[in-house]
Amino acid sequence: MKFFRMVKIDLSKRGSFGSKFGIIAAAAGSAIGLGNIWRFPYIAGQNGGGAFLIVYLLFIISIGIPVMLSEFVIGRTALRNPYGAFKKLSPRGPWFLVGIVGVIAAFMILAFYGSVAGWTLEYLVQSVGRGFSGKSAAQLTIMFEDFRAGTFRPVLWQMIFMVLTASIVILGVQNGIEKYTKILMPLLLVIIIILCVRAVTLPGSRQGLEFLFKPDFSKLNANAVLEALGQAFFSLSIGMGALITYGSYIRKSENLANTAIAVSAFDTVIAILAGIAIFPAVFAFGIEPDSGTGLVFITLPNIFEQMAGGYFFALIFFVLLVVAALTSSISLLEVVVAFSVEEMKMSRQKATIIATGFVSILGFFCSLSWSGISGFSVGGMNFFNLLDFIAANILLPLGGLLIVIYLGWFHGRKKIRREVSNEGKLKAVFFGVYLFLIRFIVPVAIALVLLSKIGVF
Repeated sequence: MKFFRMVKIDLSKRGSFGSKFGIIAAAAGSAIGLGNIWRFPYIAGQNGGGAFLIVYLLFIISIGIPVMLSEFVIGRTALRNPYGAFKKLSPRGPWFLVGIVGVIAAFMILAFYGSVAGWTLEYLVQSVGRGFSGKSAAQLTIMFEDFRAGTFRPVLWQMIFMVLTASIVILGVQNGIEKYTKILMPLLLVIIIILCVRAVTLPGSRQGLEFLFKPDFSKLNANAVLEALGQAFFSLSIGMGALITYGSYIRKSENLANTAIAVSAFDTVIAILAGIAIFPAVFAFGIEPDSGTGLVFITLPNIFEQMAGGYFFALIFFVLLVVAALTSSISLLEVVVAFSVEEMKMSRQKATIIATGFVSILGFFCSLSWSGISGFSVGGMNFFNLLDFIAANILLPLGGLLIVIYLGWFHGRKKIRREVSNEGKLKAVFFGVYLFLIRFIVPVAIALVLLSKIGVF
C-alpha cells in the first residue's frame, strides 16, 4: 500500500459535473439500468405484484435514500475515488478496505453485466431483422438458449458493448459521462412512456395494472420482504463505489439531500413504468407474470409477435434495454478508471483502455458460461452466476453496510452535518432522522439482506 500513499493528486485537473441536471442524469443513469427494466418486473411478478411494490417503495425511502446520501457525502467530502476517499478520511484505520471492496465490486459486476448487455444488443439486431417473426414461445426459448450457449456471438456483443462504454468514459466527466447521460436519460424516459401507452391500450390490460397496483398482502412473506429490500439496494447502485465516485464530482454548492431524493425518485419511477409497460401486456396475452429471467428475452418477444405494431414496439423496447444498460455500465467503468487515474497516476485514456481490457477478459468467461467449452461449476453455479452471487449478494450489501457504519459511527456528526448543509448554508431539516437511520435502522436492514443472501437464514 506504500505506492498508493505516495501518490499526489492534482485536484485542479479533477473533473466535475457542470449542471444540476447533469448530476441527476448521470447519477440516475448509474442507478437506472437492467435492474429496473429487466429485474424489477420479474421479481415483482414472483412476489405478488402490488404488495411487493409497497414494501419496495418503503425501503427506497427508509434505506435507499439514506445510503445514497451517505455515499454522496463521502465522495464530495474527500473528492476521491472509493479507495482514495476512505484513505483520506481515515488514513490510519482499515476503512480503505471498504473502498477496495467497492472497486472490486464494480469490476466484477461490469464483467457479467456486460454479458447481459451484449444479449440486449443481439436482441436489438434480431428485432431489426424480424428475427422473432413466426416463432412460437418454445421456438423463442430455443433461440435464446442457443444464442446464450454460443461461443462467438455472446463474446462479440459483449466486446462491442464494452467499446461503447469505454468510448464515453474516455472523454471525461463533463465531455463524456455528463454529456451523453443528458441525452440518454431523456431518451430512455420517452421510450418507456411510449411502451406504457401501448401496453395500457391493449385489451385485457386492466388485469395487469391491478396486479401491479392492487396489493394482495396474502402473497407477501418474509422472503418477499427481503427480496424487496435487496432489489431496492441493487436498483440504486449503492454499495459498489459508483455513487461515491459520482459524489466526488458534485460541486460544493449543490444540495446533496435533494440530489439523492431526485435520483431515487427517478429510479423508482422508471421501475414502476417498466412494470406498467410489461404487466398489462403479459396479462393481455394470458402469460404468467412470474416468468423469471426469461420474461425479457423469451416472453416479451412472444408478446410483440402477437401484438399489433409489435415490430415497432419490440424495436424500441430493446433500444430501451441497451440505453439503460449503457448508462449503468458507464458508472461502473468510471469507478475503476477513477481509481487507476488517482491512485496509479495513469492518464484517463490509458486507464480506460486497460480497465476495459481486463473487465472484458473476465467478461469473456461470463459470456461463455453456458457454452459447451465451459466446464466450470462451483456449488452448481457457472462462472457468470458465481460472479453475480459474489458481487450482488456479498460485496454490495457488505460495502453498503460498512459505508453506513463508518459514516454513522466514525466519521463524526459535525463533519456529516457540515457536508449535508453545505457549510451551514442549508437548513438540513431532516438531519436528525437521517443520522438515526444510518446509525440504527439501515445497518440492521442491510445485515438482514447480507445474511439471507449467503444462506444464514
